Amino acid sequence: MKTSIFAFIGMAMMAIPIHLKAQHSIKGKVQNEEGEPLTGAQVGIKESFLGTHTSSSGDFEIQGLKNGTYIVQARFLGYQNFEKTIEIKDGDQELIIALQPTSFMTGDVIVEAVRANERTPTTYNEISKEDLDKSNFGQDLPYLLDETPSTVVTSDAGAGVGYTGVRIRGTDPTRTNVTINGIPVNDAESHGVFWVNMPDFASSVDNLQVQRGVGTSTNGAAAFGASINLQTNELNEKAYAELDNAYGSFNTWRHTIKAGTGLINNKFSMDARLSKISSDGYIDRASSDLKSFYVSGAWHGKKSNLRFNIFGGKEITYQAWNGVFQDDLNDHRRMNSAGAYIDENGEQKYYDNEVDHYEQTHYQLHFSHRFSNKLNLNVSGHYTRGKGYYEQFRRDDDFDTYGLQPVIVAGDTVVNTDLIRRRWLDNHFYGGVFSLNYTNQKGFNLVWGGGANQYIGDHFGEIIWARYASQSDIRDRYYDNLAVKSEANSYLKATYQWKKLVAFADVQYRFVDFRFEGNAVINEEMTLTDQVVNYHFLNPKAGLMYDFNEKHNLYLSYAMSNREPVRKDFTESTPDSRPNPEQLHNIEFGYRMRYKKLMLNINEYFMYYKDQLVLTGQINDVGGYTRSNVDKSYRLGTEIELGYKPIKYLHFTANAAFSLNKIAEFMEYIDNYDDGTQEVITHKNTDIAFSPNVIAGARISVLPVDDLEISFINKYVGRQFLDNTSNTDRQLDGYFVTNFRVNYTLRDVFFKEMTFGFMVNNIFNNLYENNGYTFSYIYGGERTTENYYYPQAGTHFLFHIRLRL
Repeated sequence: MKTSIFAFIGMAMMAIPIHLKAQHSIKGKVQNEEGEPLTGAQVGIKESFLGTHTSSSGDFEIQGLKNGTYIVQARFLGYQNFEKTIEIKDGDQELIIALQPTSFMTGDVIVEAVRANERTPTTYNEISKEDLDKSNFGQDLPYLLDETPSTVVTSDAGAGVGYTGVRIRGTDPTRTNVTINGIPVNDAESHGVFWVNMPDFASSVDNLQVQRGVGTSTNGAAAFGASINLQTNELNEKAYAELDNAYGSFNTWRHTIKAGTGLINNKFSMDARLSKISSDGYIDRASSDLKSFYVSGAWHGKKSNLRFNIFGGKEITYQAWNGVFQDDLNDHRRMNSAGAYIDENGEQKYYDNEVDHYEQTHYQLHFSHRFSNKLNLNVSGHYTRGKGYYEQFRRDDDFDTYGLQPVIVAGDTVVNTDLIRRRWLDNHFYGGVFSLNYTNQKGFNLVWGGGANQYIGDHFGEIIWARYASQSDIRDRYYDNLAVKSEANSYLKATYQWKKLVAFADVQYRFVDFRFEGNAVINEEMTLTDQVVNYHFLNPKAGLMYDFNEKHNLYLSYAMSNREPVRKDFTESTPDSRPNPEQLHNIEFGYRMRYKKLMLNINEYFMYYKDQLVLTGQINDVGGYTRSNVDKSYRLGTEIELGYKPIKYLHFTANAAFSLNKIAEFMEYIDNYDDGTQEVITHKNTDIAFSPNVIAGARISVLPVDDLEISFINKYVGRQFLDNTSNTDRQLDGYFVTNFRVNYTLRDVFFKEMTFGFMVNNIFNNLYENNGYTFSYIYGGERTTENYYYPQAGTHFLFHIRLRL
């Protein structure tokens, strides 16, 4: 692995052209309207990688510039962005930049508390609205993150529409913290984020940030591999309307309409979006019918801002989460076993409504106030309402599972029946978050923030039809479980810049109270689940950054995170068998280099887990296959990002991640159906499941004329294991995929803008799987392992037209 790392770095360094040596410079000072220096202001050259930050005296210098014309940009939170064209003719240029306070509060202030920035010694990537628009053809939002380092995206239906997921550094979605405008989105019980409930949400996102590792303190579930923060639409001062339609393989359609009033009376604005996405899916019967909306209204004052957002989605997807059995991959690659049964005549049939049906609506109210250019306050309230079910046809189920009594039919005692059941989730999530941000504009920044939330989730199952109903009535609840989870956190972050050194400190306290009552069905058997548990977590973080000059810097950070188990870990256990919380110690060490045409980031990370929760196959005291703590495990890796713009019309970006992901000792439990026991096998130094040692990507973009971009996007993901045994019989093979994308915009021809986009995914038609699961058992004295996979589509396309008025 190290040989590959050094080879990659060597090639990157060799790519630095000799002519990049410094010739001329642009230097000067950034100050406020009163002439006071602004420390930490961003100053850069447009359409290049060059950029720097002002020193404690407000000074900056950008070197390595040839004769020519450059556009200098400057930015500082709370001030209007600055842009000026500078011409260099055989000499250095000096520039005094006087930034003016913004006329209105901006959305950047709302997300500042939970985001990293260029002065934060941690690892992150940002994706702008422009880049999101280029790749947004209607696939779920995880697919728009696929070009970020250490990222693997998955799709149950095989083509990016429907249930999708994202793993960053091998960590599953339940360990990734997600916030929208600083408000937590992760489900309070499972910790997961179901993007299918927010179809086409990317069309309302202004920008997003991905922090890898623990990152900085945020609201909601603990970040154990990454955090994703999304910021929705900013103020559009001019009225607009936009229509975006897409069509693609597998009868995939996307219809989106957006409109905004612009700024009315210099005070008010409103934006709205309606979307509908449908697809048959690559997998048989893996259809999706998705609808969503977004409405945002705001009052804009010079020192205050009040914004109300309401957005939601409704999804009906035919279940595709069973995967495809390994023996069927060659001849029946698109097989979907959901809803399949053998009727009384021995014929294969499918239940036509084996669907997941869920609706969720989010309400957000944000208030921001700027006391001065040095101090601002953000307070936000939120409420999320969700309700839905998944429906299943069950063949020959036991009456006992549903608390039903046997019935007598034609003199025979019947203890089984065919039935249709729905398992419901009816939930509420509400609370508030706040942040108080202070900067002395001389290098010291302080953020105090936090929040409190409560979740109420009613889980219940009902029978909507049965061949033999016994004593049941329609929609009888056969289980009913109520969960209440309360969570509060507070954090304090400080950054101090002294000359070329930046110091960062961050500490968070988090309290969790989780209680539930009622019964649940575990392995088709009823059990009681009443429990109460609470946790107190303290999560410290600290880091240093050193700027050698405007082109090179180093950073080092340490962060600790603690995380409670998820709902299933509680409901399928008792206080005696309940697992412990997980703890993560994360060290990040990075180097950043910026030249006019070349950018290079190298990041080393070490993530040490104490009591990480993994599936072992062990049956606990209530018969549940819950996760167990493993004492020691770790992730050690190198992440490399490279950007190169040799000429205006050619852009090259690449990233690669090389890692070791190990569990020191792992106990595998295998059911023995012959005698009802479990066989135990001890494994040492095995790979963590779904953690490829190599993930790499590269994009070559050609821009032959203005507003035309042609891109080839490549992605390689190495071998992954389905469980923690490092058994090659239970693995996902490595795969390489190439996508082709074209975007072309016509301006002021019939419409203000007409954008045509065309994407061909997997142009070489590689057949691969990027997700799956496995289980083993002993029967008849023989051990059998069954693997199930989620095949991804071969060559397929998407085409869209966006019209903007």
